[in-house]
Amino acid sequence: MPNLSRRGFLAATLAAGSLRGVPRIALREKRVLTLVYDKALGAMRAIDRVVP
Repeated sequence: MPNLSRRGFLAATLAAGSLRGVPRIALREKRVLTLVYDKALGAMRAIDRVVP
């Protein structure tokens, strides 16, 4: 896994999320992205949830 700073991780996550979320705008779904620190991985981890 590449060494990303927190800012780089957020930028990469938002870029990937914006590409995936474009077709879903018409469906009225809301995606909630939560960033947590995973001690087992020793890195930040993104949790993506869909909220109606």
